[in-house]
Amino acid sequence: MGKLVVSENVSLDGVMQDPRGDEGIGRVDWFTLIGERDRQEWAAALIAEATAAEAMLLGRRSYEFFAQRYPSRRDALAERINSMPKYVVSATLENPRWSNTTVLGGEVATAAEKLKDEVRGEIVVYASGGLVPALFDHGLVDELRLMIYPCVLGAGRRLFGGTSTVQPLRLVESRTVGDTLALLTYRPTVRE
Repeated sequence: MGKLVVSENVSLDGVMQDPRGDEGIGRVDWFTLIGERDRQEWAAALIAEATAAEAMLLGRRSYEFFAQRYPSRRDALAERINSMPKYVVSATLENPRWSNTTVLGGEVATAAEKLKDEVRGEIVVYASGGLVPALFDHGLVDELRLMIYPCVLGAGRRLFGGTSTVQPLRLVESRTVGDTLALLTYRPTVRE
């Protein structure tokens, strides 16, 4: 059975929206707030995570964001993401053009449960603010990895702004990435 891993960049106040400033919501590029060593170690951690994953699961908007940027990139992360199987939960996306992409229609929980049954290994979810709360609400997340940026943004979409259930979690690992980032790994306590 697959392991569903949510991996997100978040500010200290829980904002996950637009860390690079690409969406034009008027916030700063978070990478300008950290040093070069932080950026290098963040990139190494992201490449290691993508390399360990068997597949990606994305919501439609996140899929479109990645699909616009990664097919033309030629770095280690892009090569891994471009080659791996990608699954998109969407009722509107048809005929995806990004290689190795499958659209999962229907209800989110059913699609994610089926995917977990079919994929062996980690299925990583990146930057999917609409999908993540639904996965948590249905008890489908096996691990949560938060890369915490040392800033308070005050506004923007928060990772857990839309959950409807209480989900107790247990910290299973914490480590510093670079000089100022913190990587926190949690697992639901009900699965232990």
